[in-house]
This record gives sequence, structure tokens and C-alpha cells, in this order.
Amino acid sequence: MSTATAAPAAEVLRPAPGRVAAALTETLAVAGRRLRHLRRAPGRFLGITLNPLLTMLVLGFLLEKSLVLPGDGSYQEYLFAGAAVQGGLAGVGPTAIAVAGDVRGGVIDRFRSMPVSRASVLFGHTLADFLVGLGGLAVVALFGLLLGWRPHTGPAAVLAGFGLLAAFNYVMLWVGVLLGLASRSLETISSLTPLVVTVLPFLSGAFLAPENLPAGLRTVAEWNPVTAVARACRELWGNPTAGGDGFPAEHPLTVVALTLGVLLVLTTTAGLRRYRRLGT
Repeated sequence: MSTATAAPAAEVLRPAPGRVAAALTETLAVAGRRLRHLRRAPGRFLGITLNPLLTMLVLGFLLEKSLVLPGDGSYQEYLFAGAAVQGGLAGVGPTAIAVAGDVRGGVIDRFRSMPVSRASVLFGHTLADFLVGLGGLAVVALFGLLLGWRPHTGPAAVLAGFGLLAAFNYVMLWVGVLLGLASRSLETISSLTPLVVTVLPFLSGAFLAPENLPAGLRTVAEWNPVTAVARACRELWGNPTAGGDGFPAEHPLTVVALTLGVLLVLTTTAGLRRYRRLGT
């Protein structure tokens, strides 16, 4: 009898690979559904790419003579990293609207009534939008090359810079998930997210050198995660960087790792908790 009772106990303690495979399948199914919707509404992809493309055109050419970059170097090369980061911020809105729309339309309730992993629903949303974001990043990179951006380092450093942008994009998607679950109002989300895309980069070193900003805004810009991501990418690509002697300027990769890591933990935890409480 001891052998007979020990076997079930061992099975309980042993991780069930079937559950992992099922959660992965469910995540891919939700992501596939999201991508199919994108084919019927390609405007979401345009929204992600249009902001950084317009930024590179307007600031890089129309207003280039009015912007001062400390030191020597091409402003187009300085601008590209900021525009690419702005593309990651542009993904917040579509994700938030999609999640809020599923909540209002009862789709989330149907998922909750099915034997589907709750985490897989949100991870499916972020996976689909992450793939769309990668496509948008590729378009922005090609457009940047056409407008004069050039990396001056080896392939490994160039890929590391784009990998950093991809990580930033994914974290921003979880910000969108949390916003969509918390607000549920499409009108509110549509009003708030354009401010994130436009205001936050201008309160950073994405487009302007922080030392050129007023004293009160300079500290905000120096510690803005957008500044750290853009500066780290510029260093990896060998592009011009702004000055600065503070900790964020001297250790941008450390600031990026800390801020994005903390933000990812907070948004995923809060988003999953909020999802579990829906309808209760």
C-alpha cells in the first residue's frame, strides 16, 4: 500500500508538462485572433509607425536648423534613436484599446468562463502586438536609413540596440494592457495615449539634449527611462549623444535595466491581478 500511495504523491509534486503546453497553445491562439483582427484593421499598424516617421521628417529636416546638438555629429543620427523609442510608446494605445474593447464587448468574460489559463489571454495580446511592433520597428529602421541614419559599430552592437528597443516595446505593451483593464473607456484611452506619444519624448533626451532644457525639466529628462533607452542605443550604434555627467548619463544601460525590469514586474503583476478581479 505504501507504494500505491506514494505514486500519486509523486505525480502531484512533479510539474505537469501538459499544462505548460496547453498554456502556450492558448497564448498562441489568442495572439492569432489578435493578428487576424489586424488584417481587417491595418490602421493600427500605421498608427504605430506614423508617429516616428513624421518625427524624423519634421524634426530631422524642417526644424533641423533650429535645434542645437551639443558637440559635432549628425542630428539625423541623434534623432533616429528617439524616433524609434517613440514607436514603442505608440504601441501603448492600440493595446489598451484592444483590451478595453474585449472587456466591454464581453470577450474577456467568455475567456474567463472557459478552461483557459488567465495569464494566456493577456500574454496572447502582448505577443501579437509585440510582433506587430517588431514589424513597425523594421519600417522605422528602413526609413531612418533612407533619411541618413547610419550605425558605426559592429553587427553585434547594432543588434543589441534593436534588442533593447524590442524589450522597451514589450514593456510598454504591458502598460497598455494595464491601462485597458483599468480604464475600459475607449474615449479616455484615445485621449490619454496621444499625450504619452508626444509629451513624454519631449520631456526626455529623445529629440533634444537634456542640458538645453530649463533647469526644472532637465532633471526630469535625465531620469526619464526614454532618455536612458535612447542614449544606450546611440552608444551601441556609435551615434552622437548628448552631454551629461550624472548617473543616468554615465550608466544608461543600468538605468534601462532597473526601470524596465521594475516596470515589467509591476505592470504584469497588476494586470494579471486586475484581470482576475474582473466581474467580481
